[in-house]
Amino acid sequence: MMKVFENYHLPTTVNEALALLAQYDGRARVIAGGTDLLVDTQAEVYEGHRPHFDALIDVTKIAGANEIVERDGFIEIGCGVTHTQIVNSRLIQQRATALAEASFVVGGPQVRNVATLCGNVAHALPAADGTVALMALEGDALVSSLQSPAIRNQWRPLAEIFLGPGTSAVDSTREMISAIRFRPCGANEASAFARVMRPQGVALPILGMAVRLEIRDWRLETVAISAGPVAPIPFRANRTEEFLRGKILDEAVLQEATKILLSEVSPRTSAHRATKEYRVELLPMLLEQTLRTAIERASNHGSVH
Repeated sequence: MMKVFENYHLPTTVNEALALLAQYDGRARVIAGGTDLLVDTQAEVYEGHRPHFDALIDVTKIAGANEIVERDGFIEIGCGVTHTQIVNSRLIQQRATALAEASFVVGGPQVRNVATLCGNVAHALPAADGTVALMALEGDALVSSLQSPAIRNQWRPLAEIFLGPGTSAVDSTREMISAIRFRPCGANEASAFARVMRPQGVALPILGMAVRLEIRDWRLETVAISAGPVAPIPFRANRTEEFLRGKILDEAVLQEATKILLSEVSPRTSAHRATKEYRVELLPMLLEQTLRTAIERASNHGSVH
């Protein structure tokens, strides 16, 4: 492990970070909080393997990396923004409540103080709380890559980033996610997040769900629903959303929406989380909870605060 930390870089620009990745030709990794990367590396060393990189490139000193800003109709979150910053952000609390709620249940306070949302996305885990919320918020990732002599920045929908459990379309040896953005909730819009987790030891999520919606005269004008882990990648309930649009949520509509949701998901049994059957039992409860909470919030926010 000492060799890894002898090559520890603190670039101050995205250009510099990407140049360092290129310099190490696949043997460097981007680090912010390190709550996933360093745990994986520790496991490699413990098992007697050489770490899978020679250098760490710390992106937390890049200008703007630690900022949450509203720009061009979006909320943008820099690559160094921690979950604690998100939880404490009044802008996120009011205009993207689901993300604040999701970030609040990530690990414990020590983890939230260092773990970053972009790192959460970069690891492409289908159970990641921040990612579940961002999918409902229809977020984009700013993927930066070095294309000499300049860098290429491209906003990509999060749904395009995830290829499988822990597998991302972003090449961590050549590219980096330098920011996340999403459209904030406006008048008559709101979001909500809820999850069920194991209380013992590490608080692994058994199941999480996020909803974003807009109501007009109590009808669901728009609705986005995400859940995890119920599929190999972070999941959007497209058929359930389509059914709910234009409807008023009553018991009959909720029951039909639940049937459609259960037909869309494919949870599996996990020795560390829960059985498939238990997750299936939880889904109707989480769907009702998040939908009703978001509807109540939207009805109380007819104008943007």
